[in-house]
Amino acid sequence: MNKNSSNTMALAPNTSNKRETVCIFGTGDFGRALGHKMIQSGYPVVYGSRSTQTSSLIPKDAEVLSHAEAAQKAAVIIIAVQRQHYNFLTPLAEILHGKVLVDISNNLKINQYPDSNAEYLAQLVPGAKVVKAFNTVSAWALQSGTLDASRQVFVCGNDIEAKQMVMDIVRALGLTPLDQGSLLAAREIENYPLQLFPMWKFPILLSLGLTAFFFFYCLIRDVIYPYIYENKDFSFFIAISIPNRICPVLALILLALVYVPGVLAAIIQLYRGTKYRRFPDWLDKWMLCRKQLGLVALAFASLHVLYTLVIPIRSFVRWRISSQTISQAQKNETEPLNITNAWLSDSYLALGILGFFLFILLGITSLPSVSNNVNWREFRFVQSKLGYLTLVLCTAHTLVYGGKWFLSPSSYRWYLPNAYMLSLIVPCIVLVLKFVLIFPCLDKPLTQIRQGWERNPQYSE
Repeated sequence: MNKNSSNTMALAPNTSNKRETVCIFGTGDFGRALGHKMIQSGYPVVYGSRSTQTSSLIPKDAEVLSHAEAAQKAAVIIIAVQRQHYNFLTPLAEILHGKVLVDISNNLKINQYPDSNAEYLAQLVPGAKVVKAFNTVSAWALQSGTLDASRQVFVCGNDIEAKQMVMDIVRALGLTPLDQGSLLAAREIENYPLQLFPMWKFPILLSLGLTAFFFFYCLIRDVIYPYIYENKDFSFFIAISIPNRICPVLALILLALVYVPGVLAAIIQLYRGTKYRRFPDWLDKWMLCRKQLGLVALAFASLHVLYTLVIPIRSFVRWRISSQTISQAQKNETEPLNITNAWLSDSYLALGILGFFLFILLGITSLPSVSNNVNWREFRFVQSKLGYLTLVLCTAHTLVYGGKWFLSPSSYRWYLPNAYMLSLIVPCIVLVLKFVLIFPCLDKPLTQIRQGWERNPQYSE
């Protein structure tokens, strides 16, 4: 078997005790941290610097030489300087010919330059083998032993053997290399550390917008209206009562929004008669952030549970209960147990408990450590079948809670319905559409379309 084959190298990285010398151009924070980590892992390290004077900041077991002398001592050279300083490499082109240059740089903003830093480096030193790596790891993570940070290192490059050499170094440092392909992926890798929760942007902005809307909606109904028409000061509702109305409302709406794009996608595929045409961009983006929408919904549901648990210790609730007790004592009569209300109350609580339990199960299975240990059918069963069951239980929980108030005029203050009534609109629409889509007359052709059948085959071109 050929020792130099990429498959052999991938399965059997360098396990000898003697490691090859690694050169680092740059003595900044990251260059020093990376050199220190490499020395701990058994790599001889030589620094290439403009000044060959040693410093207390440089790892004591490392050697400091000029750029040219350091480059001649190693086959792998890590470029730990910013892009604007790459010009010093041009005079070293002959020495760097055939060497593996590892570009670890990042930019100050996304798409700062027309091309990636790694591609620019490859143009400056065309005879070298450029690999992009280590830009997603911080100096702090290396200094802390990577125990409190992500261990993933994205790696890309055009030369397979050079890329494999770098991936072996990554593994030796206790990190996990992820092969992202050719150097064309460098632009995306360089943009990655600059992104601030890219998949969370829409869910967070949507939840903040809905929170603001329902807060002012409940403030008008539950605080301002009683103050104007009944001369009652319920401003303390802002602390517990209003948040405990907002949280379940948002949890139910966001959970329903997780399943809206799937229903819309099914309708679009049925209409088009094919699965080979792209969905609209807005629907694609919506489908990509369903996991984040679900986790935000779970957060609101958890807050609702916590707010509900503190209800018995609230001063207003204790006052109301004592007032009712005193009123019954003065009348010398006890109100009989209303069996209907008792059933409704217990059913409401039971549905809420079951719905929240399944909600937590959905959140747990969305974690990478869990989802990676289940097959696709199991994951789909939990996220789809049990997900819809969760939506049914949470919707039923809300209906049982306030169904009797739908036709009561007192529920509409300034003609505004209660917030929970508004929360039922989206989930009820989703459940009705899903119920229609499982009819055999629609489910059968939809299944055929998703298996590759087309009504008009020319759309596949």
